Amino acid sequence: METAEIRRRFLAHFEDAGHTVVPSAPLLFDDPNLLFVNAGMVPFKPYFLQQETPPFDRAVSVQKCVRTLDIEEVGKTTRHGTFFQMSGNFSFGDYFKEGAIEHAWNLVTGSLDDGGYGFEPDSVWVTVLEGDDEAREIWKRVVGLPDERIQSRGLLDNYWHMGVPGPGGPCSEIYIDRGAEFGPDGGPIVDEDRFLEIWNLVFMQEEITNVRAKDDFDLVAPLPSKNIDTGMGLERVAYLMQDKHNLYDIDEVFPVIERASELSGRRYGADHGDDVRFRVVADHVRSALMLIGDGVTPGNESRGYVLRRLLRRAVRSMRLLGFDDPALPELLPVSLDRMKASYPELERDFARISQVAYAEEEAFRQTLDKGTQIFDLAAASTLQHGGTEVSADRAFALHDTYGFPIDLTLEMASEQGLSVDEDGFRALMAEQRARAKADAKSKKGHHADTTVYRATLDTHGPTDWQAYTTLTTESRVLGLLAEGAATPVLTAGTIGEVVLDRTPFYAESGGQNADAGAITWDGGSAEVLDVQRPVRGLVVHQVRVLEGELTLDAGVEAQVDPEWRLGARQAHSGTHVVHAALREVLGPTALQSGSYNRPGYLRLDFGWTGGLSPEQFHDVEEVSNRALREDLPVSAAVMPLDRAKEIGALALFGETYGEDVRVVEIGGPWSRELCGGTHVERSSQIGTVVLTSDSSVGAGNRRIEAVVGLEGFRYLARERDLVHQLSTMLKASPTDVPAQVQKLVDRLRTTEKELERLRSAELVGAAADLADQAVDVDGVAFVGHRAEGVGGADVRSIALDVRGRLKDRPAVVVVIGTGGGKPSAVVAVNQAAQDLGIAANELIMLVGQHLGGRGGGKADIAQGGGTDIDGIEAALTAVQARLAAGSR
Repeated sequence: METAEIRRRFLAHFEDAGHTVVPSAPLLFDDPNLLFVNAGMVPFKPYFLQQETPPFDRAVSVQKCVRTLDIEEVGKTTRHGTFFQMSGNFSFGDYFKEGAIEHAWNLVTGSLDDGGYGFEPDSVWVTVLEGDDEAREIWKRVVGLPDERIQSRGLLDNYWHMGVPGPGGPCSEIYIDRGAEFGPDGGPIVDEDRFLEIWNLVFMQEEITNVRAKDDFDLVAPLPSKNIDTGMGLERVAYLMQDKHNLYDIDEVFPVIERASELSGRRYGADHGDDVRFRVVADHVRSALMLIGDGVTPGNESRGYVLRRLLRRAVRSMRLLGFDDPALPELLPVSLDRMKASYPELERDFARISQVAYAEEEAFRQTLDKGTQIFDLAAASTLQHGGTEVSADRAFALHDTYGFPIDLTLEMASEQGLSVDEDGFRALMAEQRARAKADAKSKKGHHADTTVYRATLDTHGPTDWQAYTTLTTESRVLGLLAEGAATPVLTAGTIGEVVLDRTPFYAESGGQNADAGAITWDGGSAEVLDVQRPVRGLVVHQVRVLEGELTLDAGVEAQVDPEWRLGARQAHSGTHVVHAALREVLGPTALQSGSYNRPGYLRLDFGWTGGLSPEQFHDVEEVSNRALREDLPVSAAVMPLDRAKEIGALALFGETYGEDVRVVEIGGPWSRELCGGTHVERSSQIGTVVLTSDSSVGAGNRRIEAVVGLEGFRYLARERDLVHQLSTMLKASPTDVPAQVQKLVDRLRTTEKELERLRSAELVGAAADLADQAVDVDGVAFVGHRAEGVGGADVRSIALDVRGRLKDRPAVVVVIGTGGGKPSAVVAVNQAAQDLGIAANELIMLVGQHLGGRGGGKADIAQGGGTDIDGIEAALTAVQARLAAGSR
């Protein structure tokens, strides 16, 4: 049975049992504690933490998950990967232990013909928490499981919590006996290879606090509403039902290994080292496909860095398998072919996904070339100093800064007869991971305290939000907060939060800034600074009280600043117009990945691998303004999510949508997006769209910025004034300004070249004079020179020129320039002097001591600098003294 069918049966089983099917949330879920969704319950966390009220009593989902704690370990065993799918059923105050156990048993042991998984009941073992007699009794009474196949375990294995104060409870795990060939008998407490866990049923029944460890915490009290959270590993069930030994052999993974084997000419199963690489390729290619599909792009930080590592490890593994050509164009389509049955959106978006992945592989191929050069320098330096080991610092820098894999560093070092300080490297990697874990731990538990908001919502119900229909409402104050705590009054001069029964204010979301405006009442007024939705259904206004006192239950008038709202509508509609124009000019893969707009200004991030040409930039602006001139109608309609997808409405990556969504159209199908923002009524009301910049915001991502409406006209007016000023200065017509400026630039370049020629001639003359002034120090021609106002490359040129003029006699040249107000030094030593044991890289250290700096280089030439110009004479004297002492 294919994995997609196993997934379908899970959802169908629970849907038939009255559960609401909840689509998988995107992997980049909005949770400050997570890089990616790493468990099936993550999208339901606000319900379990009682931050939000669930819209259903029972739900089912198959959630996409990624865990990346130890990427380097992937492939070394066959049990774990980075991407996996977690099937789960959830109950919020509905059924509890008996219902959860019965639902799971019916699916696991139900016949294949009836939509079950068909496992033999005799192969099922379970574990329960020690002392959870209720769960043990249910397993025996409800499903007839014999007592000897119900094993008890402690808190470490059979108690679940989030690692922070909140809900927790015992769990019961379901195992399948794979048979004697996989290990000894005796149940999961004896061997968890033979007895494979497939499903964990968590019974959330109590509140815990003071969490010190997984098995060390304090109980507070029973939960008023008991919940169920279960997780069944889809891949594990798949390899059991497909009669495979591990997840790398299942239908969604193994075809990538097969293709990699064909490309490399090596056989999977023939060599352990190659097998690890095959598994890395299969896992990372699938994970990258899913991550890019959900809007992640390669980068050097956070989620982008994880994706970059996955892609590069896959490419590097293919190279180690002997395949040096671009690998992802061969492998990614194979993974797509296996995953599209469960996630058809991958096929629809594959043009963009592949564009991002292939561009990253090409960039990494260039990185490998650059990294090889950097490694060669490190190896040469090690050998030159008589070393036999590349330092941990260098290996770590190659890995961390340049993305150069450690296995490649080891391989290349071995080729040159060198070793690598692996222990030191792994210690540095461990330190980096420890810092990352500490940072994650410091953030863990920082769930916003929404108790006071929840209380308001529970008491008064959701806010009557009228932002789409009016700018003014007559409202009543339902709640006041100061510094996060409820208060009966806000006095003049204080900043606090206000909850109204109804409001016309737009709360910040979807990239659109919150509305500005005022709240007024008899005898007072307050300026609205911000508007947010801390919990679903509740709108909260941050205000500064300007005069009077604002009290609970007061009648007020909430008034949005109409000019602000007009500018916000123009900017948000302008964002949609620019997005549509980008797709018209660049193609359908130029998809928005983020946006921000405020009155008069917008920026839009989109997936694209290179900068826009001047022609493309102009065309996007042209298409945008043509859309404004055509006065296209703008409309908004609420419809089911499936219907919105059918008509081609575009969704923003990383956003989670409910069953019903709002679709905003500009010119019908020309621009059709899921959006909750405020918009103009016709495109002409945007006024104008003026693009101001196109820039990179990471590999495969661009950012375009624009001004609209009155701000757009002001921007054009400033440019007109600038052209007028240049025209006046150059005494030329506006159309002739570019040509006149080009003439000035050409003349400046010609002048600079002439100055460079004169300076070179001066330096040549100076070098000849310096060579003639060389003094003999113990058989060595020494030139020490202070070059006033000279710096950088010129100091080096003088030193090399003088050394060359001293020909075959042993010679040491030290030139120290003062350009830029800081000393820069170069020491040049010819071969004859090196044969006497004199080394430039040793002398530069002596120079650096007197200049308040340091330096480095090779035996023939070295350079350095410092901060103390007054030490130049002492530095030159010190070098001459070293030579006179005969120190070689």
